[in-house]
Amino acid sequence: MAETFRAETRARAADPCPQLFGGYGSMLEYPIARLHADARVTRLHVGTSEVMKVIVAESLGL
Repeated sequence: MAETFRAETRARAADPCPQLFGGYGSMLEYPIARLHADARVTRLHVGTSEVMKVIVAESLGL
């Protein structure tokens, strides 16, 4: 549960950054673009949110 929460929170925080920083948010030479890419990969590494929510719900007996 914590891992899914962490991945989703990190992605929600990182998603607006490329728009906020403009061109710097899309060039991987800058830290903000690397953080955004890492946040997106983390979300995939953990598993899709829908699948993880189903697994958590089953473990809670819902």
